[in-house]
Formats: sequence, C-alpha cells, structure tokens
Amino acid sequence: MTVHRSDDWAMHAGNAASPGGMRGKLTRDAPLARLVWFKSGGTADCLFEPADLEDLADFLGGLDEDVPVMALGLGSNMIVRDGGVPGVVVRLGKPFSKVDICDGGILACGGGASGILVSSAARDAGIAGLEFLRGIPGTVGGFVRMNGGAYGREVADILVDCDVFLPGSGLTTLPAEDLEYSYRHSALPDGAVVVKARFRGVPGDPAKIGAEMDRIAQAREESQPLRTKTGGSTFKNPDGHKAWQLVDAAGCRGMTLGGAQVSEKHANFLINTGNATSADIEALGEEVRRRVHEHSGIRLEWEIQRVGRP
Repeated sequence: MTVHRSDDWAMHAGNAASPGGMRGKLTRDAPLARLVWFKSGGTADCLFEPADLEDLADFLGGLDEDVPVMALGLGSNMIVRDGGVPGVVVRLGKPFSKVDICDGGILACGGGASGILVSSAARDAGIAGLEFLRGIPGTVGGFVRMNGGAYGREVADILVDCDVFLPGSGLTTLPAEDLEYSYRHSALPDGAVVVKARFRGVPGDPAKIGAEMDRIAQAREESQPLRTKTGGSTFKNPDGHKAWQLVDAAGCRGMTLGGAQVSEKHANFLINTGNATSADIEALGEEVRRRVHEHSGIRLEWEIQRVGRP
C-alpha cells in the first residue's frame, strides 16, 4: 500500500485497532515543529499518541507493513525536514514515562521517560552509575536506540534489555547484546519503537550521586547553548578527535546560513536564531562538513537524526 496524504489509511487503521476503537490521540497533518528543539520543519502525515501499551499494540498491529513508522521522544536530536514526515509518527507521552525500582539495582523505565527522570529516580533509590543520563536531553526510547552517551559513559554500559515493537514482529524483548551497540548506533531497524528498557546500576550514596548529577548539569549549562533553539551535538566525534575542535579549526564557529548558525558557545551545536528553516539548518551542517574535510581531511558524520521529505 502506498501512503499518500489523501488516503484514509490512518483512520482505517485506528478504527480497526480494537473492538472499541483506539483510545489514544490520532492527528492528521500534525505540525511537528513545536515538538522538536529546533522549532522548525513540516508536518507528520499522522501523529499517534497512544493511551497505553495495549492501545499502541492494537494500533501498530492494524497498520499495513509498508506504512512507515517513526518514534518521537523529546525531539532534541532531530531535524524534521520541511516537507514533513511520511506515515505515522508515534509519540510516547506520560503513560510511558514511569520508572520502577526493581531488585538488584535495576530500573524499569518507560520509553517516554526522560534522562533527568531516570537519573533522579536512581539517585533517590541510592543506585549509582546512571548519573550521566542527566546530561542526555532525550527519552529512554531515543537514547536506547542510538546508544546515547555523555561524560564518559553510554547506554551500552547499563542496558540489561528492552521491550520494542519491531516491524512485522510485534512486541519483542531484546537483550542488550542483540542491539549490537557501537558509538551512537544500534542494530534496531527503522520503524522500531522502544517502549521500555531496564538499566542496571550499583549501590551508591544518594548525596554523592546527586552531587555528580549537579556537576553534569552545571557543566552542560556552562559549555552548551541550552537556552537556544538547538538540536544537541551535531556531529559524532571521529576516532582520536573532538568534533567541535575540528569545526573550530576550520573557521566555522559563528558561521551562518539563512536563519541557522553554528553556535559561538559550542562549535558542535547548530542553532535556529529565530526564523531558520530545516533546510537552512541541514545545509549549514553540510557546509560545515565540507569545510572540515577541506581543512583536515576528516569527514564528520551526523549525530543528529535527519528525517522526512526535503
């Protein structure tokens, strides 16, 4: 089945999702700019915000296999292109934000839970090793998928397993080793929706854990343009190098294109100065990549996810 904006496939899937119909919110041609940190980009053909796990399972089970599905968390590490996103965007909200403390220093976390919430719950329970999540501006679903990391640690260090909807397979529990983690990458396919993950920490002193979280928060505030319309770290750090240093050395700090700018505060951050299109932001990133390669011979790889139609 080919998806077009004029089709009624989404409503058909929603009505067929369960005997009583879906209980979540389904929005056609849903603006996404307000849901992402850059505050730019087009619409989703369809945005689904499920009421709970059963509602999500019914809805996804009612879709044709060729309908594209994309999960959306806090929208902090994403450029939504101006032409919008085809298919269904699934946004896991409050029903998926719970964090439970389990035996053995394990936290069971919903896919919509933020890094701040997870690290705070661990602190309150006296579980150390998850402090770095305080420095990741995203949700469990996103940083499990991309092996998010900060301040010397990454999700691969703490993940036990995760519950994920896989295209054509339904809900599956995958142990960490099945995700084949590498730097900012996992083996999860397009269309996968992580709904829960279990992380393991070690016993710790809540006061010391809190102090480390405060240190991380202060370091981010001092070094990153957090109070701007940004998308987080733009490029991956190449082996043996820091992306921001390469960008700086190529003379790109402060460079502008349309309404987009390379941050003066941190050269590995792009910002929307107020009226940038997603095309401005992406084109600026590509120009930075070109100049870095010309200057150093190193090709930077995007860390920010770029989705949708140009």
